Amino acid sequence: MTNFIPIFPLGIVVYPGEMLNLHIFEPRYKELIKDCHQQKKPFGIPAVFNNRVNEMGTIMQIIEISKEYEDGKMDIKTEGLSVFKILERVESLPDKLYGGAIVTYPKIQMQGNPTIMKKILEGIRSIYHTLNIKKEFSKPDDLLKCYDVAHHAGLTIEDEYHLLELEHELQRQEFLKRHLAKVMPIMAEMDILKGKIKMNGHFKNVKGL
Repeated sequence: MTNFIPIFPLGIVVYPGEMLNLHIFEPRYKELIKDCHQQKKPFGIPAVFNNRVNEMGTIMQIIEISKEYEDGKMDIKTEGLSVFKILERVESLPDKLYGGAIVTYPKIQMQGNPTIMKKILEGIRSIYHTLNIKKEFSKPDDLLKCYDVAHHAGLTIEDEYHLLELEHELQRQEFLKRHLAKVMPIMAEMDILKGKIKMNGHFKNVKGL
């Protein structure tokens, strides 16, 4: 299936199921959000990096406009619904400030391997422990998918985007598992370093990657 959607390119990767709060201040996107809210239609956020709008993104549903300012700026709450792929950009629309795109929707497979997912969660929590970060996921472990934890794994935006490109949960799990396998030894060395610094009496603060 293909259709047209308004798009709001941003320098982030958003995943299906993700809750995202946005402050809207540019005139074209204030108009986009108002139109989508009034018409009860979603919009798309394609990821922007390396000075280009990339073809993959996530369809967003407006949950609410939390606050409207006198100058027309808005605070909004949105939720990611599904992944899309841009087939053709439409730079401008008649009588509109914003543009859009003709998109298609990849068939995203969500069934993964519980054993691999358990190892991924153990790896992420090990990193948190090393960095002395306390953070809980919003779902029980047995309901978590890669989309739920990818932002917590220390990925670059390019890596987060590559994960968005993967259609099968098993592929996404393997990608995160390989990433954590590279990161974990570094974190272990950092933990040893922190211990040595503490022993020398000079430890103040060590920030993570």
